[in-house]
Amino acid sequence: MASAKPYPSPPPSPVPSRVDPILRNVLRYTISAKEYKTLHDYVITRSPPALRKRAPPPAQVNSIARVSDDANTAAIRASLRVFIASQTGLQIWDLITTRIFGRGRPQKNKLKTSIFRSPNLRLSLSVSLILFLHRLLFRFLTRLRNNLQTRDADPFRQRNPRVARALTSRLAPAAGASLAGFALGVYPADQLRLTIAIYVATRAAEYAYNSFENDGWFRNKPWWWGSWMMMPLATGQLLHAFVFDRDCFPKAYGDFILSYTPNYLQRRPPAYPPSLPWPEPNTVVDSLATMSRLNWPPFISPMLFPNNPTPLPSTLAAISPITSPAHPSIAHLSCALLHPSNPSCSKTFLTYVLTAFPPLVKFFTLIFALFSLPRYKSYISSPFKELNVLAKRVLRMTLFITMAIGTSWGSICFFANTFPRQFLPTQRWFLGGFLGGLWAFLERKGGRSNFLYSVRLSIDSTWKVGKKRGWWNGIKGGDLGVFVMGLMVINMIYERDASAVQGSIVRRGLGFLRDGDHVNRITGRMEEKSDREKSL
Repeated sequence: MASAKPYPSPPPSPVPSRVDPILRNVLRYTISAKEYKTLHDYVITRSPPALRKRAPPPAQVNSIARVSDDANTAAIRASLRVFIASQTGLQIWDLITTRIFGRGRPQKNKLKTSIFRSPNLRLSLSVSLILFLHRLLFRFLTRLRNNLQTRDADPFRQRNPRVARALTSRLAPAAGASLAGFALGVYPADQLRLTIAIYVATRAAEYAYNSFENDGWFRNKPWWWGSWMMMPLATGQLLHAFVFDRDCFPKAYGDFILSYTPNYLQRRPPAYPPSLPWPEPNTVVDSLATMSRLNWPPFISPMLFPNNPTPLPSTLAAISPITSPAHPSIAHLSCALLHPSNPSCSKTFLTYVLTAFPPLVKFFTLIFALFSLPRYKSYISSPFKELNVLAKRVLRMTLFITMAIGTSWGSICFFANTFPRQFLPTQRWFLGGFLGGLWAFLERKGGRSNFLYSVRLSIDSTWKVGKKRGWWNGIKGGDLGVFVMGLMVINMIYERDASAVQGSIVRRGLGFLRDGDHVNRITGRMEEKSDREKSL
């Protein structure tokens, strides 16, 4: 006996000849006919009779969709969905950061602003406008290109040959639609907008390199060539900014470095009197910057010269609790500050490596394990193989980060014992970071995303340092220009060589940005080649 339905089906109602305009517009801009049919088959047919009587049948919704312009309606519908989803996500994120992550911390008094000046609202509006304008421009320019290629447009092409060649180019719709990126200007010009512009620009450079590589430009590159070569320059600049321009340095990046520097930054001893001052890690770093400007003064031990009234320069008096009891055989003030109880610089470096390696192993094991959760099926089918790959990734990354941080700190002692005091007193910080970044060679086969992340941070830091020191002046709306140019390059590369755009999610996103097509344009062998991690 067949199971009875929870509610008896009412007799089908005839399709009304006239549709309410409000209902027509609501249905048109909220849901497509195909989506409504799926919703009707799986949800509405199982709902109470009162709701089923009021809900229009799929045939009626389909007739409404045929009357409207499908492409424009779909663009408005997608933009509204993006606006609602982004606004909801930002509100949830604010709730999480204030109620969960901000628990126990002093809450900042936020100024009440109008809802139209809310950063979250303007960001959601900006993203939805970019999507809507991008689809509109891409469709318009595609139609214009097709019309200009017909015989009826011969007189126009003859009168305007250059304009005709530009508009009929294969890349014209992709380039022109990128002008929708100026809608990012709806969002206020702050750090997030600059970060988005830098991210898109570096992605464009990455995809451009991939396109050149696919065309055979780097066919005879040496075996050691790769994206890891950007890391020494990035870490050199970041270390220099960390010491001399910490306000232009990413705070999270600096906190990570300081938290995994157990030997070179002396913490307050447990038995040290709480009433006496002890230099904080940032104070130690500031003191190292002062030593650089003073051409790295020597260490005068108060134990050997107790009658010396000024064992330290007046600008370095804050580090006296660390340097006063330092080992008398230490010759350089920087060494007395970094490892006061051990006169051997090499032994201190080795001790750092052995001390910092275990906690970093735990940290990266947790991080890589979380990122491996989506691939749990492969761990079930071949656990030993996947665990071996995971262990290698963790060890390579841990060794790279440990040696990079240790080399950057250890280079201070190495340069103090090797170079004359007046030789590159401040520039040696860049050189020390450069040497630390060379350890990226260990992660050259799978660390491109990490290297590009550091490069983006370095670009952002360099821009801020240059503005701070007067090397250049910012152009109003310059970040919008960078964002539009980056988006234009990405669109043109995607049109010309889709395999150069790595990541199926990125390619599907570009398809959605154009015409709502979620289908990946690359299949088979080309898809596998594109998704494989490359080295530059």
